[in-house]
Amino acid sequence: MYSHGSESLIKQARLIKLLQGKEYGHETVDSLQRLHLILSATKYTRTLPLELQKRLLPLLFSPVEQLQVLSSAVLREALPFTGQADIYKQDSNGQLNSHAAALLLSQAESRDDLSALCAQLLRSLENRPSEGPNYSFTHTLPIVNIILTHSPESLTEDNITLLSKKLVDWLRYASTTQGGGASSGGFFTGSRSRQPLPIAELDGTVSGDFFTVLCVGQVFTEDQWMNVYSFSMLRHWLLTFHSVSGGTITDAANKLQLSLSLSHSFSNDDRSEIDGSVVSMVSATSSSSRLLPPKERLREKAFQYCQRLIEQSDRKAQKRTDMDLQKACLVEAVSILDCVCVEDASFVYRVFPCIKALFGRLSSDLTFTRVLLPVAQFYLNHGEMAAVDCDYVWNLVLGRYPAELFNDPFLAHELLRFLRLNLENVQLQVPQYTRNFPNILKFLAWDSPAVVDDFVDLLPSMVTPASALELLHTLLDLPCLSATLLLQLRSMFLPISDSGGRNLALMDAFRNPSYRGLFLFLLRSEAGSGDTIDRLSTLLELLSEAADWPRVVQCAQIVPILLHIFFNTVVKVADKKLLGQVILVLLERSSLLLNIPKYITEIHRVFSLQLTSLCKLHPSLVMDQSHELLEFAGATSNVYSKQEIYTHVVLVLGEYLSVSYDARCSVKLITSCFETLEAVLFEITSSAPPPGASCPAPRVITTLISALAKLASRSHDLIPRVSLFLSKLRKVSSGGSVSWCEDEEDLASIVTLGEELCALLKTPGVAQSVLNPPPHVTTPQWHQDANVAMPLQLRALTTLMQGHTSRSQQTPTSPSPYTSM
Repeated sequence: MYSHGSESLIKQARLIKLLQGKEYGHETVDSLQRLHLILSATKYTRTLPLELQKRLLPLLFSPVEQLQVLSSAVLREALPFTGQADIYKQDSNGQLNSHAAALLLSQAESRDDLSALCAQLLRSLENRPSEGPNYSFTHTLPIVNIILTHSPESLTEDNITLLSKKLVDWLRYASTTQGGGASSGGFFTGSRSRQPLPIAELDGTVSGDFFTVLCVGQVFTEDQWMNVYSFSMLRHWLLTFHSVSGGTITDAANKLQLSLSLSHSFSNDDRSEIDGSVVSMVSATSSSSRLLPPKERLREKAFQYCQRLIEQSDRKAQKRTDMDLQKACLVEAVSILDCVCVEDASFVYRVFPCIKALFGRLSSDLTFTRVLLPVAQFYLNHGEMAAVDCDYVWNLVLGRYPAELFNDPFLAHELLRFLRLNLENVQLQVPQYTRNFPNILKFLAWDSPAVVDDFVDLLPSMVTPASALELLHTLLDLPCLSATLLLQLRSMFLPISDSGGRNLALMDAFRNPSYRGLFLFLLRSEAGSGDTIDRLSTLLELLSEAADWPRVVQCAQIVPILLHIFFNTVVKVADKKLLGQVILVLLERSSLLLNIPKYITEIHRVFSLQLTSLCKLHPSLVMDQSHELLEFAGATSNVYSKQEIYTHVVLVLGEYLSVSYDARCSVKLITSCFETLEAVLFEITSSAPPPGASCPAPRVITTLISALAKLASRSHDLIPRVSLFLSKLRKVSSGGSVSWCEDEEDLASIVTLGEELCALLKTPGVAQSVLNPPPHVTTPQWHQDANVAMPLQLRALTTLMQGHTSRSQQTPTSPSPYTSM
């Protein structure tokens, strides 16, 4: 049933009656427009009467394009009905225009429908443009390309062969004269004196070779348009259907010999399969190319076409739009040549001289960065086979480009996408990749939200044992790098006399020779000059003015995410010694961060979680770094300025400083740690917080108390000391409020914990078992142990529960399952 709105319109506008005539006026057009609007906006089922659909089908082939568009739009909005596909095929066997083909494509419901449409489209290619006054098959390739994208299996082998042959004809043998004819001028100008003009190059000279997309003219012929369409879908076609299956070495050698013979043996007896095609006398292909199968012949013509495009790109274009077209065609040409070489390695030796010359011509011009990325892709894929030195390519792509064009969003997207898609090969073949990570991270520092997804994928590949520490420092300095990049750009456009208004002091510092080394370290292109700098605190103080810059703030927001990725990766590639150095960096950098309060809080939270994870993974790290950890825990100022990380440092000391985790742990070290923590706890519970600081969090105090109790349970001589301290703490708290705790409930919880620990320490054996349980108690796996009764009990309970559930779901009249037992 069709919608009420469309039914009303059909009745009111008498649309079916209007479509019965031979001529259609404005009333018909208006009714079709209104019907399309109602169908596109209705909430009801979008169906139309069968009779109306039959009347609309002939409009698809009307000489009036407006009627073609409207009828196609209306039918696309309606749901297909039974037998509608057969009617479409029967009525569109003739001149299948773009609107009819688009309708069939939108109504296709299965792969068979798409296969039938492909066959019909490709059969139409056999027709000649002269067979109908309005016939054109320029729409064919775009629609085939859509089908190729979504359902490549819809094309049969015969379809592939046929279209490969047609692509060869259109690419290589398009007309070399302009369409429509052009007047030669003069007094006796007339129809007989009009002669077709030759096509021209972008620099205005007459073209002396075959037609390409970079040729210009006033009017293009049908086959020239097909040349353009063929080039636009050529790479997609090659990638989809021209993958070469595994062959023998002999086959590869034979292909190489044949390809080399094709590049040196030129003649003019190779004619297109389309009669009347123009064959260039300048670059006619070898007659032996006709002996090649269609797919390999298409590769040969694609190679010649792309070579000609590269030659045409060296001509000086007269318009700026033509210059942009040259760059776009170069990108596509190099990408197609790369596909050809991937499919057939014998082409590598023919293509590489051309690609190398192109790189040499464009490498000094930063406006061609977009073009040189496909060149880099070609070197990555084929440089090893061609035995060429690729260092100068990577020094440009990973060195100069990020250093000078970090603020180019298009380059950032393309370069990072290139690295992601080729990450495995880049890691294996490009040593500059990990060495240039400070350069690559400039994209992230400049525009963090736009590229953070790329670095989520790339960052793990940058973490190596050699780069881990420097990379960690660099990630923590990303907000500083963001501010420095802003200063670098501003200093390039502002004269020395003008230091940038309100940022006068910071711009002066950036230009000051005494501080220049600090900023240059942040702007370095390669790693290896040192993990960090000695005067980092000075640099952070200088950059404090930039803490509220929007670009710096948004950069600071993504650093915690990247730090989690870094730590998840470093534990997989680093040894225990390197992880110990990572812990030292955490302790050091906890006080050396750009002064953005939220940023510092988030970084401390990440440090805390990762410190606990590292020590849990390798408990002996606490023993290895015990001196630095005790030094950090013994600084009372850290209680107030770094509560989060301080709490976790105390936690790992109390948890893992034990002989059960490391045999090197001695009573002397346990006593030293106890005394350090005891002094800090005594100091913060016996005096008010420093001016400007808030009271320590209750969690800090409870963690200190628990750590003291755990250490005392491992060295029983310390039990009287901790018991005495806890009893004094209880007496002090019984007098009412205290200066080191503002909330009475928190104070009561602290006192309760102290009383529980005092009672527990009165029986040292029990205290040691409770406060230092063995691993098999904290991580039990009784449900997996076949030597105990727990698995049997669990299975029995499961069976009983399943039986009880099944009985409860039965109806009251059904018999009990246990009746027959």
